[in-house]
Amino acid sequence: MTLTIWVDGWQMQCCGDSFAPGDVVSWTLLKVGPQEYADIVGSERADEIDFREEHHGQGEEHPPTSVEVVSIVEVHCRYGVPPGATDKVNYPVPGTTVLVPVETADGWAKARPDVSFAGYLVTARRASDEAEDAAVPINR
Repeated sequence: MTLTIWVDGWQMQCCGDSFAPGDVVSWTLLKVGPQEYADIVGSERADEIDFREEHHGQGEEHPPTSVEVVSIVEVHCRYGVPPGATDKVNYPVPGTTVLVPVETADGWAKARPDVSFAGYLVTARRASDEAEDAAVPINR
């Protein structure tokens, strides 16, 4: 069974370790609601996200989970102040998502026209799922 995990670009830039498909990583995974990332990735893709990766203390009560990275997609979108807003805070602009499959994630994405890097959608499987497959004896 695979999981879809959101990894914030800013968390990777701050203190994340790079990863690639095939790597086994140990992450604190926090459950997310189906619409938490809808403005960034669109409603359909947001419904697929199972967890977000957290390594800045918010998940201290959750033990790390070992997962094997299957695939990585960079997520870029445009940010702007919503019409009529008075707080002048930039938010993701729905419908501006650009998804870019990549072979490695290090928190620093190649600049794209008119959009900013937001994070990664990572497809992974629990490492324990793989351990059962690896238990097949090798004939020598």
